[in-house]
Amino acid sequence: MAIFIKGKSMEGYLNPINIFSEIGRLKKVLLHRPGEELENLTPLIMKNFLFDDIPYLEVARQEHEVFVSTLKNNSVEVEYVEDLVSEVLASSVALKNKFISQFIFEAEIKTDDSISILKDYFSNLTIDNMVSKMISGVAREELKNYTSLDDLVNSAILFIIDPMPNVLFTRDPFASIGNGITINKMSTKVRHRETIFAEYIFKYHPTYKENVSIWFNRWEETSLEGGDELVLSKNLLVIGISERTEAKSVEKLAISLFKNKTSFSTILAFKIPKNRAYMHLDTVFTQIDHSVFISFMSDDMYFSIYALTYNSSSSKIHIKKEKARLKDVLSFYLGRKIDIIKCAGGDLIHAAREQWNDGVNILAIAPGEIIAYSRNHVTNKLFEENGIKVHRIPSSELSRGRGGPRCMSMPLIREDI
Repeated sequence: MAIFIKGKSMEGYLNPINIFSEIGRLKKVLLHRPGEELENLTPLIMKNFLFDDIPYLEVARQEHEVFVSTLKNNSVEVEYVEDLVSEVLASSVALKNKFISQFIFEAEIKTDDSISILKDYFSNLTIDNMVSKMISGVAREELKNYTSLDDLVNSAILFIIDPMPNVLFTRDPFASIGNGITINKMSTKVRHRETIFAEYIFKYHPTYKENVSIWFNRWEETSLEGGDELVLSKNLLVIGISERTEAKSVEKLAISLFKNKTSFSTILAFKIPKNRAYMHLDTVFTQIDHSVFISFMSDDMYFSIYALTYNSSSSKIHIKKEKARLKDVLSFYLGRKIDIIKCAGGDLIHAAREQWNDGVNILAIAPGEIIAYSRNHVTNKLFEENGIKVHRIPSSELSRGRGGPRCMSMPLIREDI
């Protein structure tokens, strides 16, 4: 682990967050190990938890380990959300107790008896087990003395504390932009508690607490999710307006970045249809090399693009709707010719299948070098035909949550390009 003291790192970076591109060589990334939360999904509740099927945990773990090994074999340092949270809570009993109280409150546990029972339950676990249990959920049968009237009336309810299976997708709750992060307001209620972990990591962990700017906070009124946040250069940020991210959040983030005098001078807002298949921008558009992107388009999937810039003299944002094609807009703002690879070459059948299985949701670990799901063979072949190096990973179980390598990772440090 890199140690940051007064803004300096033993690795030479001036900040523990350094993300000024989508493709700079990846040095450090934040993941979550798949855990018992996946075993707690049932057919009755899986849709409410944003899963389309029930993953087999043993195989999901094996697939995730291939992902981790691929990263490590390419000199990427891997951190885990649960480990960082545990390190924070181990540093102070008072902080641990505060975290337990906040977690129970945000899980909407109402009665004094229930709160007391859960506090005792969590407090008697080791810190690592406590964090794991908070993620995996607390089943009603685990608390034998949970016998309030409400408990008896609602005995068919399986969980006192719901599982959080989407923690697997670390990209969404918080995202790195420049030398700071957004701690996001999640669109769906089932994901709200995920951002508690980000709050404690970036507020209390010694590596991050005094060295990271917060551009957007989890208590905002409108939603923003990391799958809609793409950093294309030190000057250019792209944000999706999607099923999960609202236009008002894009403006709030833009104001925050502009007023804090960051290097970002233009923010492009890409409006995409509100559709489960296109839940985030990175399910239909990502960057894979300096001048190469992949995109999925169809009759019901298209981009409307708006450019946001800042007038410092009037302290106002100027918004312009772009009328040019996607390729031309990108070429203009990046200052170079751009090529766009179509998912599965635009084939009506293969493109729809491979977009659904995250063929666009790749993770660049260096310019022209990506990690992709092996199942998307048509798109992967196109990548290689265009000179892209593809590291294939298995995904029969990981893909059931509708997230690919980019969704499953939050880059912390990339080399500047």
